[in-house]
Amino acid sequence: MPSDERLAVELLARTDYGRVATSMRALPFLAFARHIVADGRVLLRLPRSCGYHRACAGSVVAYGADNLSSARPGESLWSVQVVGECAAHEPTAAETERFGPMPRLVDGEPYEPVYLSVEPQFGTVHSIDGGLERHFEHIP
Repeated sequence: MPSDERLAVELLARTDYGRVATSMRALPFLAFARHIVADGRVLLRLPRSCGYHRACAGSVVAYGADNLSSARPGESLWSVQVVGECAAHEPTAAETERFGPMPRLVDGEPYEPVYLSVEPQFGTVHSIDGGLERHFEHIP
């Protein structure tokens, strides 16, 4: 995996939530998702009731996250995005545990999870002030 993709995946591993983007019936959409990183893949947990998983599975998606609202004073701001093929995923017990507790409701409906896997093929990383690059110099 090239260094931009590695850095993007490394930064995604530092966050819990992000946004998945793809299109449904030729219209773009953006949906929130809980994620974890496992073996270089980004695993997503979405609410089944929204139906977004049907448009994502089998398609190329973009997945992104940032630290814009969580950076501590003096910490570099960053935003990352990975693009790759998305597939349905059956999580292991360990992966399910890593996702943490599920919400009770989404949009007033009981939460039922659906899991997807994104295999990054392309990644972008944007940061402010260059501090991020110095912090991750060890990544080839």
